[in-house]
Amino acid sequence: MTKYQEAKQYDVVIVGSGINSLVCAALLVKAGKSVVVLERAERAGGCIRSEEITAPGFLHDVLSGWHPLFVLSPAYAELGADLHRHGLVYLNTDTPTACVRPDGRSAYLSTSREKNLQMFEQAHAGDGAGFQRSVSAIETSANLTFTLLGTEVRRWSIARLLFKEFRQRGLQGSLQLANGFLGSCRNWLNSHFQSEMTRLLFAPWILHTGLTPDSAFSGHMGKLIAFSLETAGMPLVKGGSYQLVSAFLSLLQEHGGTLVCNADVAEIVIENGKAMGVRTADGGRFNARDAVVCNVTPTQLYGRLLPRVAVPEKILQQATEYRYGRADMQIHIAMNEPPQWIDPGLKTVPMVHLTEGLSSISMSITQADAGLLPSHPTVVVGQPTALDPSRAPAGKWILWLQLQELPSRIVGDSLGEIDIPANGEWTEKVREQYADRIIDRLALVIANLKSSMIARTVLSPVDLQALNINLVGGDPYSGDCSFDQFFLWRPLPATKNHETPVKQLFQIGASTHPGPGLGGGSGYMVGKLLSR
Repeated sequence: MTKYQEAKQYDVVIVGSGINSLVCAALLVKAGKSVVVLERAERAGGCIRSEEITAPGFLHDVLSGWHPLFVLSPAYAELGADLHRHGLVYLNTDTPTACVRPDGRSAYLSTSREKNLQMFEQAHAGDGAGFQRSVSAIETSANLTFTLLGTEVRRWSIARLLFKEFRQRGLQGSLQLANGFLGSCRNWLNSHFQSEMTRLLFAPWILHTGLTPDSAFSGHMGKLIAFSLETAGMPLVKGGSYQLVSAFLSLLQEHGGTLVCNADVAEIVIENGKAMGVRTADGGRFNARDAVVCNVTPTQLYGRLLPRVAVPEKILQQATEYRYGRADMQIHIAMNEPPQWIDPGLKTVPMVHLTEGLSSISMSITQADAGLLPSHPTVVVGQPTALDPSRAPAGKWILWLQLQELPSRIVGDSLGEIDIPANGEWTEKVREQYADRIIDRLALVIANLKSSMIARTVLSPVDLQALNINLVGGDPYSGDCSFDQFFLWRPLPATKNHETPVKQLFQIGASTHPGPGLGGGSGYMVGKLLSR
């Protein structure tokens, strides 16, 4: 679909084209609504990008790349058949993740419950039972857990559900359930597993939720991740994650939807207290009969897109105080041959975490929160070519590295090896020097990493924000995910669900409930609402 030149009336105007926007738009066009999706970048997809950014023939998922949340989502349940009809193909594995220590010790997770129980029991007597209790906690609370994560939380139906759960469980059972929900990842791992390696297998995953091992609710999220990985594996899009975007765009085009790229929305048009459309920076106007849906952060929505007079002072203040989390770094590597892991079995695993364990993760988070470059960061090692050899020339390999324990603005280096600019900014020199530290660390467990490296491309927090305006300060989750900025309080305490103080204006995206991840949850909720 190409840029639409003439202003036109639509039922719904959607600002931004990330996964939530695409899900919302797909639901609406299938319901017969006329929809336009406006994207300020040169292509759609938000954080879903696949490009040859290291060397010709090496196709990297530049930002996001793994889809267990999406294949378990209600959006995929409803739209999956259409997306596959339009070319989407998922590849998967029965060993979705593993961990490795710098000394070479490793542990694996399978998609087989029986195999997992056996492996954990072999690691330490009782760990198998601990894993069974963990996933059973998700299974027995599945209705409550998935309803809270998949439904607008400020509704009477949620109150009725909570009351029903209370009546069924009684006071003691309800208190026990709440305690399990609010507990930390550290307490969960220490109370359920005796083996250091079993704890190490699950501990790094909490970073993918934007939480810390000691955050409230992180224990339940850790159990949920373990359950999800065992259930869904590690789905990877054949031919690059952008094929998912292409399938969505084909579906939209099939039903008459419109995509406009290079459309930087500058203002939401308000008339008589209602959102009636948007104006773009080049003077274009897109009118909306039913709604305007914005996939943006509160900072963007209330600080840039809405006229000041349309925003109550309380909401403007809360938007100003909206917190962003730690920063992220991506390193993409093209290799002349497959990696020679210290444990050869790791070559077949799509996602491996390199870490010393809980203490190391907590230390790196503390260092990052203090503005320091961590000394021993957790390295997320994605291996797309383990599932999809087409991502690289025959016999060659790519690595997708993610660092989630970094400061947006740097105060110093915890090892004192990297000179930090006085303004604390991520310069090209700092970026590459820190990437060198990561390569040295990873080379401890991949013998041929340096000798077989053809090229690498490093994206600092500054680079990430330049790629996507929603990644403020390099925060990959578009906002701190601590409990006081989640559920009822995401995006803001004063707003209700995905509504805003302006009629017919809705906010979706990672900054809104149910938070970040490629699940498309907020787009699904608003899409279903507007489809009725």
